[in-house]
Amino acid sequence: MLKNLEEEQPRHVIAFSNATYNLTHTTALKEINLDINEGEFVGIIGPNGSGKTTILRAILGLLLPQTGTMQIFDCACENLRCHHRARIGYLPQKGKIDRNFPITVIETVLMGRYGVRGLFRQIGKKDKAIALQALEDVGMQNFQNYPFGQLSGGQQQRIFIARALAQQPQVLLLDEPTTGIDTTTQHTILELVRRLHRELQLTILLVTHDINLISPFVDRLVLLNTRLFANGNPRDVLQYKILSQVYGDEIIVTDNGYVIGGDSHHE
Repeated sequence: MLKNLEEEQPRHVIAFSNATYNLTHTTALKEINLDINEGEFVGIIGPNGSGKTTILRAILGLLLPQTGTMQIFDCACENLRCHHRARIGYLPQKGKIDRNFPITVIETVLMGRYGVRGLFRQIGKKDKAIALQALEDVGMQNFQNYPFGQLSGGQQQRIFIARALAQQPQVLLLDEPTTGIDTTTQHTILELVRRLHRELQLTILLVTHDINLISPFVDRLVLLNTRLFANGNPRDVLQYKILSQVYGDEIIVTDNGYVIGGDSHHE
């Protein structure tokens, strides 16, 4: 009986224990205690400069904690090897794209395979098949030979997600995936992420400044402002007494949980 209870306990894929991170002599995250369970879809919110991107960089092993620890896949971040990193798909914040750069959609997605195979190993038929499957997963299988720069902003985000999926990751990190695209497309992208979460059984962490957009989609919200201010069900986190500590007294939370103020409301 005890054995069965143990088997039912969620498995921690990511675990921060009293972890503090500094950037250029400034504390970016302080004394973070946070566990992410296998198969969860977690939204990370907070104002600009709150440490949202930093926590993703820490999970990627790009930053080491000054104090405390961070473990992923039961491995301390300073011991992450290439085969660990290959299990983490990453969509960084959207940067400026040269629309005239001569690269096709399939070539863009195949870049995700280099994290698995290494830069100097030749891409083969298996890699191409995996990339095509990733395009199918995001509904862009008919665009494989299109010039990437000629796609719309929403289509480009789908391709970037496919590039991350081409690693065949267990954990998917998304940094502001809906920034710079129209509202309708934002919802389409989030519906896509939710479907991928369910169908591929991914553990997903999604960073966003838009509280109202993300809250219906995630299992859990994490509220950061250098420190961890809240961590739980969206209904429990989206309370005035909690959000006002981070966004200020001017924030408004309506009866149906809609948040106005801070970084969360856009016309």
